[in-house]
Amino acid sequence: MDNTQFKSGFAALIGRPNVGKSTLMNALIGQKIAITSSKPQTTRNKIQTVYTSKEGQIVFLDTPGIHKAKNRLGELMVGTAQRTMSEVDVVVWLVEPSDFIGAGERHIVEQLKKTNTPIILVINKIDTVKKELLLTYIDAYRKLLDFAEIVPVSALKKDGLDVLVSCIMKYLPYGEPFYDEDTVTDQPVRQIVAELIREKTLRCLDEEVPHGIAVTIEAMKYKKNIVDIEATVICEKESHKGIIIGRQGAMLKKIGSQARKDIEDLVEKQVNLKLWVKVKKDWRDSDYLLKNFGYNPKETE
Repeated sequence: MDNTQFKSGFAALIGRPNVGKSTLMNALIGQKIAITSSKPQTTRNKIQTVYTSKEGQIVFLDTPGIHKAKNRLGELMVGTAQRTMSEVDVVVWLVEPSDFIGAGERHIVEQLKKTNTPIILVINKIDTVKKELLLTYIDAYRKLLDFAEIVPVSALKKDGLDVLVSCIMKYLPYGEPFYDEDTVTDQPVRQIVAELIREKTLRCLDEEVPHGIAVTIEAMKYKKNIVDIEATVICEKESHKGIIIGRQGAMLKKIGSQARKDIEDLVEKQVNLKLWVKVKKDWRDSDYLLKNFGYNPKETE
C-alpha cells in the first residue's frame, strides 16, 4: 500500500450524553457495535470502531458522554472521555441543533479549550429542525471556539456523513492502516453481546430502573449451528430485580427475545440465550465490582 496517499488516524467522538454518538458511529461503520438508547449515559467504555475506504482509515473512539459525575462509575466514564481527547488526531464534538448553549455544553467547551487537537463540530439531528434555522445554530456555536470544521448531519437518516468523513480525513496523518480492511471493531464478541443485552434492558424498562444495570456473560459456547449463551443482568435493588423479571417472567422474556435477534445477526448463528437477574447493592461505587464488570477503576487515578 502506498502510504504517501493513504491516511490513517484516530478520531474521538465526544458530546453530552444522548446526543447520538453511538447512532452516528453505527451509521458510519454500517454495523451495530455501540448500543443506543433514549436514556443518557448509555456508553460506559471507550468503544473502538474502524472505518476503512480507499482514501484512508479512521479509528473511531466512541467515548462515554461528558457529564458531572455522581458516583465512581460516573468518574470512570468522564475520565475516559477527557483522556481520549488528548490521544487522538481529531476530536469530533456532537451537539444537538439549538442556539441555546446550556451548562453541559459550556462544561465541554472548557475541556476542549485545554486541547490542541483539531476540533470538528458536528450538529446532529438536523432532520428534526427547519433548514433555515441551521445558520443561527452554527453561528451560536462558532462564537464559542475556533473549530476546524462545522458539519451538519443526521446520523439517523445518514445525511451528511460523506462530508463528515472527508472533513475528518483532512486532519489525519499519512500512513499505514492500523487494522485490516475487514475489521470493524476491537471489541470482543462477548463484550458486544453483553452490551446488546444491556441495551434491550434499558429500552424495555421504564425510568424506574435507570443506570444501575450491568450485564455479565457467564458462558458462551459455540456448537455446530447454535451458540449457547448464559448471561446475568446485575441491578442495585431487590425492587429493581422484580421489575426486570416482570410478572411471571414476562419482562425478562421480552428482553431476552429482543436481544437474541441482534446477537444472532452479530454471530450469524442461531442463539439459545438464558438470562438471570442478580442484585449487587451499590455496585457502581465499588472498585472491585466495577473491575468485575469490565470497567477499569485505575483509569481515573
